[in-house]
Amino acid sequence: MQAFHYQALPVDVHFASAQMNNIQDILHPYGYQRILIITTAGQQAAGERLFRQIQDSAVAVYPHAVMHVPKEVAQQAIHDAKHLKADCCLALGGGSAIGLAKAIALETHLPIIAIPTTYAGSEMTTVYGITENQLKTTGKAEQVLPKVVIYDPELTLNLPTEISACSGMNAMAHAVEALYAQDKNPIISLMAEEAITQLAQALPEIVEAPQNLQAREQALYGAWLAGVCLGSVGMAIHHKICHSLGGRYQLPHAQTHAIMLAYSVHYNRHADIEAMNRLAVALNVSDRDQLGLAIYQLNQKLNIPMALKDLGLPATAPAEVAGIICDSPYYNPREYDYAELEALLTKAYWGQAPA
Repeated sequence: MQAFHYQALPVDVHFASAQMNNIQDILHPYGYQRILIITTAGQQAAGERLFRQIQDSAVAVYPHAVMHVPKEVAQQAIHDAKHLKADCCLALGGGSAIGLAKAIALETHLPIIAIPTTYAGSEMTTVYGITENQLKTTGKAEQVLPKVVIYDPELTLNLPTEISACSGMNAMAHAVEALYAQDKNPIISLMAEEAITQLAQALPEIVEAPQNLQAREQALYGAWLAGVCLGSVGMAIHHKICHSLGGRYQLPHAQTHAIMLAYSVHYNRHADIEAMNRLAVALNVSDRDQLGLAIYQLNQKLNIPMALKDLGLPATAPAEVAGIICDSPYYNPREYDYAELEALLTKAYWGQAPA
């Protein structure tokens, strides 16, 4: 067996339906007295309900999280958290809320509690990202890893099916890239394969029946595993592409990941045979050459918008983004080829199949 290094994440995870009914008991041992509840504007009402539930230990609801954590938003949030004398950030929502909590923690070292309402997965990682001058910069820092993560599948029942599907495919992307990460290991590969299997089974059921709690539980379980993968090993070309698209053009995070995964997998289909064999098992695909197409067809089944142009990407972007990727690449098991990347991005722009 190949040598490997595995380090478990020190996160207190609570997973159960109706878990929010127990939130006071979960939080009590930590002794926080001035919890700042962070949400997006769209989740403000949910944040206010949570505030009323834990008001003896909460200081305010902060509904200013937005996509990609712009630097100016992060700086204002850091200032406000200090002014309110918060002793903890509680992120209620998806990647935007959790991302803003991480930006605050990066500067202040305040502990984070995360209550995910999507399948984003960032709650299980030491990865943060901040966007400045249309460039998204990511890094890792121990202080941004949440201390407590509370998963309640009931919180995802009202998540619209389109967002559920895109968010779930975003989670799947974390697991897919973990299979061929530079620092992959057998434990994370097992988690990644299981995450992909669970998400591929659950997401079509959610699109068909959004109130199917069993499918919601299955998807959130898969997303948690994918988040562990994201937090435990490095990422590769897919995340580089999506970070470049999101930072440069402010494309919606989950939708961009969902669309691009098929093309990233197609690009790497012969680069790491062991990884692609595992992916084929998880997706029940017999031919590695068809893996990208299988993900593309899964997106179609989930009614996900298939073209980057429909997200607002300009026609000139494929050439520009291919250049950005090649100028500052992440690790990838295959070398970056500008012409092929431009061609794949052009197909993604039009929503054409990767092969």
